[in-house]
Amino acid sequence: MNVTKAVKTRRSIRAFTDQPVDMATLKTILEAARLSPSGGNVQPWNATIMTGEPLKKLIDAVTMKLAQGPAGQSPEYDIYPKNLPEPYRSRRYGVGEALYESIGINRDDKMGRMMQMAQNFRAFEAPVCLFVHTPRFMGPPQWSDIGMWLQTVMLLLREAGLDSCAQEAWSLYGAEVREAADIPEKHIFFCGMAIGYRDAKASVNNFAVPRAEVQENIIYSGFPD
Repeated sequence: MNVTKAVKTRRSIRAFTDQPVDMATLKTILEAARLSPSGGNVQPWNATIMTGEPLKKLIDAVTMKLAQGPAGQSPEYDIYPKNLPEPYRSRRYGVGEALYESIGINRDDKMGRMMQMAQNFRAFEAPVCLFVHTPRFMGPPQWSDIGMWLQTVMLLLREAGLDSCAQEAWSLYGAEVREAADIPEKHIFFCGMAIGYRDAKASVNNFAVPRAEVQENIIYSGFPD
């Protein structure tokens, strides 16, 4: 697999098989991901990778909090800006509607949507989940570095035949993740990432995810016509 194919076949997987993930493969991927770029070579990413009983204990702890609704949450940060303007708002809600439609959940099916949302906190049944954190004093440039590292990891996973779903949703239950992943108080927890093998037949893994045309976001300057 080349880089282009890895980019084109990577997507957020929300239904995994129970096939286990080889630890040696993960170590090889994370060894290669050390070469990800970061400003000033700061390398601000830190992570805990969980599987088996430790991951189950975290899922059980968060499941208990889910029953409390928003009162059970301990958000680490605002995932999206308040009053998100266009075109970003439509992109965000558009992909959500496409997801629910793919699995037959109607707009007015609040219980169905809540149950699907809860799947985030089961890591979509993935056998492995990675939890990322960084020192609180790190700023937006270092968070950007973490994003580059995460993308590198995700593309290397695809090269190895694996799949993933980066999950900022876990930040809603920062207290539970912190305890399970042994994240120090001087660090802020960023996101989880479900890792495993996709269920290729699951409709939730196959709906179309539209992307903006290049000309909406990119301007070329100084090039010949």
